[in-house]
Amino acid sequence: MCRPEEAALLRLEEVFSATLARINSLVLQPLLEAAPEASDPWVRECLQLLQQLHRSSQQLWDVTEESLHSLRERLRHPEAVGLESLLLLQSADRVLQVHLEYIESYTCCVAVQAFQKAAKRRSEYWRGQRKVLRQVLLGVSSEGSVGTALLQALRQPLAHHVQQYVLLLLSLGDTIGECHPTRELVIHAAGLFGDLQSFMRQELDQAMATQALWPTLSSRLRDVLCTPARRLLQDSQDVPVTVTPLRAERVLLFDDALVLLQGHNIHTFDLKLVWVEPGQDRCTFHLLTPEEEFSFCSKDPQGLVVWQWKVTQAVCQALRGKKDFPVLGAGLEPSEPPTCRCGAYTFRAEGRFCQATYEGEWYWGRPHGKGTLKWPDGRNHVGDFCQGLEHGFGIRLVPQASEDKFDCYKCHWWEGSMCGYGICEYSTSEVYKGYFQEGLRHGFGVLESAPQAPRPLRYTGHWERGQRSGYGVEEDSNRGERYIGMWQTDQRHGPGVMVTQAGVCYQGTFQADKMVGPGILLSDDDSLYEGTFTRDLTLVGKGKVTFPNGFTLEGSFSSVSGRGLHTQGVLDTAALLPDPSSTCKRQLGQGVFPVESRWQGVYGPFRDFVRAGCPGELREALLGFHVQSSRELRKSQEYLCCERTCPEDQVGRMEDLLEELVQHREPKALQQCLRKALSNSLHPLGKLLRMLMLTFQATYAGIGANKHLQGLAQEEVKQHAQELWAAYRGLLQVALQRKGQAPEEDEDAETRDLRVHGLVLPLVLPSFYSELFTLYLLLHEREDSLYSQGIVHLSLFPDARLLEFLDVQKHLWPLKDLTLTTNQRYSLVRDKCFLSATECLQKMITTVDPREKLEVLERTYGEIEATVSRVLGREHKLPMDDLLPLLIYVVSRAQ
Repeated sequence: MCRPEEAALLRLEEVFSATLARINSLVLQPLLEAAPEASDPWVRECLQLLQQLHRSSQQLWDVTEESLHSLRERLRHPEAVGLESLLLLQSADRVLQVHLEYIESYTCCVAVQAFQKAAKRRSEYWRGQRKVLRQVLLGVSSEGSVGTALLQALRQPLAHHVQQYVLLLLSLGDTIGECHPTRELVIHAAGLFGDLQSFMRQELDQAMATQALWPTLSSRLRDVLCTPARRLLQDSQDVPVTVTPLRAERVLLFDDALVLLQGHNIHTFDLKLVWVEPGQDRCTFHLLTPEEEFSFCSKDPQGLVVWQWKVTQAVCQALRGKKDFPVLGAGLEPSEPPTCRCGAYTFRAEGRFCQATYEGEWYWGRPHGKGTLKWPDGRNHVGDFCQGLEHGFGIRLVPQASEDKFDCYKCHWWEGSMCGYGICEYSTSEVYKGYFQEGLRHGFGVLESAPQAPRPLRYTGHWERGQRSGYGVEEDSNRGERYIGMWQTDQRHGPGVMVTQAGVCYQGTFQADKMVGPGILLSDDDSLYEGTFTRDLTLVGKGKVTFPNGFTLEGSFSSVSGRGLHTQGVLDTAALLPDPSSTCKRQLGQGVFPVESRWQGVYGPFRDFVRAGCPGELREALLGFHVQSSRELRKSQEYLCCERTCPEDQVGRMEDLLEELVQHREPKALQQCLRKALSNSLHPLGKLLRMLMLTFQATYAGIGANKHLQGLAQEEVKQHAQELWAAYRGLLQVALQRKGQAPEEDEDAETRDLRVHGLVLPLVLPSFYSELFTLYLLLHEREDSLYSQGIVHLSLFPDARLLEFLDVQKHLWPLKDLTLTTNQRYSLVRDKCFLSATECLQKMITTVDPREKLEVLERTYGEIEATVSRVLGREHKLPMDDLLPLLIYVVSRAQ
């Protein structure tokens, strides 16, 4: 059975639907017809607002018709159609949204006087339509303006309609029992439309206040500030307030901006980037913006409270992106704005950020968190910020003169400048990978030019304030030479060793990039020169040459272009043959560059990391990171930032790594733990090892593969093993400290050396083996040649003859293993004895790791013993006297 309130709702909807139809035909359509010939921009804008109002009015009529249909169905079939089927109850939120859109369109027209401006274009028409308007609404005075009449015609029917909604819905709710399922729907709808009444009143008040504001401003100010959607919330002319230090003459609080008027100047602040900070007393509060800080003061505490509350609620509303419902500050969301927020801002003040637009996270008026900074000249920076400065990982692109070329910096930043590890790719195709300090290369780093550059160079070493300084290695591919030594202010300065592709080595002193004083030169034929040189290693001045056969030439040398080397001196042919170790195996650099100070730039950041307690967030900045280098990735800074491991993961992973060190301190477990750590490129020890491998290859691979540098290389490997052990000890102490356990006692020198040489060195040696082995081969080239000749000579012997020659006892000869044909004799058989051991030893050529080579030797020894045991018919352990000749036999057969 239907209730009387339902019939009343039906009549209400019928009246409102008819009223909306008359408003559309009698008011909105004539308003729109006046605009096609309009040329004034303001009039065109009014037309757009009226068109939007017409669409909103049509949507309101449509939803009213839907509501009418649901009410008629309910009244026709009260038993079959339940009360909950009414559109007002079933879709109250959708009906409310349509009303809100109409109110928004209407108040936009009110705020900019759209009705008055449109009515002026057909004023004669509207004067004749007063009787028609009086049909739409009551209270239209014959003396009032047409604009005022239009305002009432478009507002009064809706206000009356919503008021009746509330009354009827409340009355309907009273007729429904407490337990009825539709009661909640009715109460909810009544509450929504009750709130809508409050919202309408507030919106109309704000629109009227905004409309009244514009005539009080100059046309220039009005053009800058006036927009249809903007609403005035507070004016200092109504509630006086003083702003310091800007001394604003008038303060306007809109729903999207705070505006300070100071003479002809306008200071506009986006509310999304305004922070409100209460003052110490009741007479002031402070506002923070990206570039300004100012205070609001008032002699009236109550007025100041009003300003502070309205500014705070306006900021909250602006951040939410929608108007508070039903009134300002009465939404469901918190009424205090968050201190951390996101937004975009273009800096205007002079400084590094001038004209740059920052978009990202903010904290108390400063860029803080993830963000993007873009300058008008094309520079942009993506990364982490802290208190208004670049801080943390960031990627900056700096365009160069050519449109397609730019410098790309992928670095860690500290308080606005590059600091820590970074990778920089320059428009010149140079790439720098290393450390920075205060925006300059500082510490260890590698600078490499493109192979196609006019002068391809690669520098691996230390930097100071942007210049090469300290120990470093430079390779000049064009000249085919490598310099290993000291630098100062970007020039070779101090002791150095020069190695050429032709095998010539020079050791001497450099000053301002030039050789000064005496030096020594070793040629590829083992001739030794002691004296002075030119830049291209030409002999000049006094000197002495010692030839490989012992002859010496001492005198003055000079070089004439096109005529070769000239000398005037004494040739001594009576000298004894020189000691081979003084020429062929002479080692350079040892004692000149103390091994413990060569690569401090690599060890230093790791020590700093350990000294700081191994914080995960500093792991990349101090230990480096890897980013794939390609043009596509350069163009996608966001991709690079997202692909890297986030600091939270770094912290968690560091905790796991330290815990693992504590759990594996026994000798066997420690060896496995260290092996795992050194092979893991993400582990701090693994990162350190890879950095040391890079320096080793830069020094001793390629052009640097010279036999006179083997001693220098061996020193470095031992020092690296020592530093890695010290690094492990440092990490372990941090791990124990975090767990609250007592630190391990300091090691004595003997224990440390035992650990370094017995535990760490075998683990790291494979990483340097390739370069070391090449240096060894070059150093022992003559001995290896003689050795190879001996192997070839022995390989000509038949098996029995060779065993006899090597003095192998006959009862150990495996002749009974041989199966001979009728044409064969034992004395002529070759390559048949100890065949399994020979094949096993030949596998050594497929190995690179020295540990694997030793394992092959061990298996070969096992095969020899197995063959002897089979010959003797019992298990037999070979003494060294018997093993050595058998091993020589197998080596000669394996060739």
